[in-house]
Amino acid sequence: MKNLDLKGKSLLITGGTGSLGKALTKHILTKHPELRRLIIFSRDEQKQFQMAQEYPVDKYPKIRFFIGDVRDKERLIRAFKGVDYVIHAAAMKHVPIAEYNPEECIKTNIGGAENVVDACFETKVERVVALSTDKACAPINLYGATKLTSDKLFIAANNIKGDNPIRFSVVRYGNVMGSNGSVIPFFIKRKKSDKVLPITDPNMTRFNISLQGGVDMVMHALENAWGGELFVPKIPSYRILDVAEAIGPECEKPIVGIRPGEKVHEEMITPSDSFYTYDLGKYYAILPATHKWKLEDFIKEFNAKRVEEGFSYNSGTNDEWETVESLRNLIKLHVDSTFIA
Repeated sequence: MKNLDLKGKSLLITGGTGSLGKALTKHILTKHPELRRLIIFSRDEQKQFQMAQEYPVDKYPKIRFFIGDVRDKERLIRAFKGVDYVIHAAAMKHVPIAEYNPEECIKTNIGGAENVVDACFETKVERVVALSTDKACAPINLYGATKLTSDKLFIAANNIKGDNPIRFSVVRYGNVMGSNGSVIPFFIKRKKSDKVLPITDPNMTRFNISLQGGVDMVMHALENAWGGELFVPKIPSYRILDVAEAIGPECEKPIVGIRPGEKVHEEMITPSDSFYTYDLGKYYAILPATHKWKLEDFIKEFNAKRVEEGFSYNSGTNDEWETVESLRNLIKLHVDSTFIA
């Protein structure tokens, strides 16, 4: 495993004002003080204004805020000039909104991915890590389908780079605990307002990862990717009823039915992926069918072991589970330090 040296480097985060973008910003500025420049690229001027208050230029001279939309390739090319590393976190991610506004989701998640790839080739970007989602695995909703397409675009970009040393990789993980729009802050808000926690399906499960876990995974890919890998973390699952019990044991919990495009359980690796999936220890890696490096060298470098044929990684059949008590502790640690069930 290599240690990434950001000394004198420039790094750009698309969607940098989102939950993970902000967590990445804090981590990078803390752990890599010799970074030359960190660029926060996003289209929401209000979020940029608010984030700029947290990182005033007199205290954080290395940070830059760059208004732009990943749908605008020319703007991306301008932003990427002089940038060494790109983390692509910009996306439309709300499943029901994407179902109702399919064209907008396609323009951002697929067209935006194409533009990022093209802009990287137009400039001198060295490494790119794109964020995926468990919903991209065997997708049944438009959001998942667009993110699967995005994954394929970034992985395939390694095949057309010629002698360009750039490396593209993807990280795929489950629900980020406490992120904007996720179930835990939603339940906490409902507990305070009307003490009603709507349950979509009592059997529903989800993978769970902390913001720091997501950050660590992105940095792992940035440091270690050879090009074309899709990294998947080994993380616990939770039951939606356990989340509700952890947050509001006294609350009413009506069953309201699943939303459009929603699954009862999420997958991150399907049995069809097992032929290309390797266990790296802390993570799995789904390797590309074609690559420019030798598989035996990759296996030796990372002590990689191929998973059994037919292996799948599903939130409903996971070996590791959060409990009501562990969820309460995690909520207090990662979401709300004043939380009391």
